[in-house]
Amino acid sequence: MPVDMYDYLIVGSGLFGATFAYRAHRAGLRCLVLDKREHLGGNVYCEEQEGINVHRYGAHIFHTSNDEVWRLANSIVPFNRYTNSPVASYGGRLYNLPFNMNTFYQMWGVTTPDEARQRLEQQRREAVEAMRRAGVAEPRNLEEQALVLIGRDIYERLIKGYTEKQWGRPCTSLPAFIIRRLPVRLTFDNNYFNDRHQGIPVGGYNRLISGLLDGVETRTGCDYFDDRSHWDGMARTTVFTGPIDQFFDYCYGHLEYRSLSFEHQVLDTPNYQGNAVVNYTEAAVPYTRSIEHKHFERFGEQVYELPRTVVTREYPAEWKAGMEPYYPVNDERNNRMAERYRELAASRLGVIFGGRLAEYRYYDMAPVMERAMQTELKKVT
Repeated sequence: MPVDMYDYLIVGSGLFGATFAYRAHRAGLRCLVLDKREHLGGNVYCEEQEGINVHRYGAHIFHTSNDEVWRLANSIVPFNRYTNSPVASYGGRLYNLPFNMNTFYQMWGVTTPDEARQRLEQQRREAVEAMRRAGVAEPRNLEEQALVLIGRDIYERLIKGYTEKQWGRPCTSLPAFIIRRLPVRLTFDNNYFNDRHQGIPVGGYNRLISGLLDGVETRTGCDYFDDRSHWDGMARTTVFTGPIDQFFDYCYGHLEYRSLSFEHQVLDTPNYQGNAVVNYTEAAVPYTRSIEHKHFERFGEQVYELPRTVVTREYPAEWKAGMEPYYPVNDERNNRMAERYRELAASRLGVIFGGRLAEYRYYDMAPVMERAMQTELKKVT
């Protein structure tokens, strides 16, 4: 290999690309990381406003039970003790998430686990009986699945509107497998995740990305597809983290994605909503979440040390050309098409596909890092 070439060209500087580059660099391999955006870090990138690290592309809470992933992340930057405890807003009332005894008290006024269980079982039986009368043996769509799992009250107030906004489709047309399991706790526990570890990097996610890419050559504002032959010629192996259908020139068709738009607002108050994340579950409210970024890194009286706050509202949208693809639409049509693309990718020599878009799978942050940590490194000669 010519001395001016790289071992790896890494397309995308999000968590998969940055973690892979970190491992390759530590192994003595030369990497060039490209990103079409003007900054590194992909969707975990933060902007500082009013002394607050604003999650530019939506709330990102790191959580994992994988000790190796947690050790790697914390070896780059220490993580704080943030615990994700979102609140749902419906009809002017607030409900704790995930569904737990606080939620059931707010919903029905019940105070014991037995009372909550009886209400849940009653509504589940009603859902199963309604399906039986309709001649349906198994849930055919997300709505029927949710009713069987959690009952009508919680479904209609806390699931239906939010889900239909998120996916841009009626729950009756969404596949049942999207919601096969729902977290239900008969304890007063508002911790959303069950993982052993969770938190936010102290000082924001930019510190994590900077640490992973320390010593690695990076170029921003460079779109791989603008001059693909040029970039391909710079390394024997490409690590691709972008949309898999775009890589293969949409030969099997266009995969569908959901996108997001964000409305960022600086408010002249130190504490706007008292929580990092509030979900708006009414269909009439056009956004799905309101994020007050200060609460990711400031707790208790620390919140009032800064006189202003930054709030972001998330608006889901159907992806169109020129928009950022965020979530794969994992219905049967898209999953079949994605599997054909993945089979094509498996046979492509000299290219490693990794991450949410390149695999057309929904990943949280820790599993993305885990995938990058498990990917084999090879010295090209």
